[in-house]
Amino acid sequence: MTSPDSLAGQVRSIGFVCTGCGRCCGQTEEDSGLVMVSCAEIRAIMAATGLPWEEIAEPYPATVDDGKGSVFALGWCLRQEKDACRFFSGGRCRIYTSRPWICRTYPFMLDGDTLVVSACEGRGSPIDERAAQGIASDLLCRRSAEEQEAYGVQAVLLRNRVPAGPGIVVDSEGVKVYHG
Repeated sequence: MTSPDSLAGQVRSIGFVCTGCGRCCGQTEEDSGLVMVSCAEIRAIMAATGLPWEEIAEPYPATVDDGKGSVFALGWCLRQEKDACRFFSGGRCRIYTSRPWICRTYPFMLDGDTLVVSACEGRGSPIDERAAQGIASDLLCRRSAEEQEAYGVQAVLLRNRVPAGPGIVVDSEGVKVYHG
């Protein structure tokens, strides 16, 4: 298990300062810029914006075919408008204080205990210890949240039959039909 201090040391050795370019908020190639979000993250954005679920999220485009007539998505992503996150406007994030974990930790992510770093123009910039500790803490929280969401989805799949039909999404809260 990666310790927060070890992770912060790795982040610091790589370096990172957000330049505000917004490339991570938009589509630069097919399926890039898609922000996967959990039910809890969608609900936090709903509370912050007053927007309904359908205006915040849409089914993640990848689907699963169970071989029994059901084809469904395993989760949600933030809606996009004009090949960018719908909450990115004028070079700024309109939901910054309630932004999802993936946005809080970009360009970093954990694959198990391995730190993975995406391409980003802010990479390699000197970062102070406090900022590196913050990213490390957020990465560990993100991993925990993603694990909880995955366990929730697994539990839903074990106790429910997924119906056939369009717009089916399985998330940690259940099986949902999307009409967006």
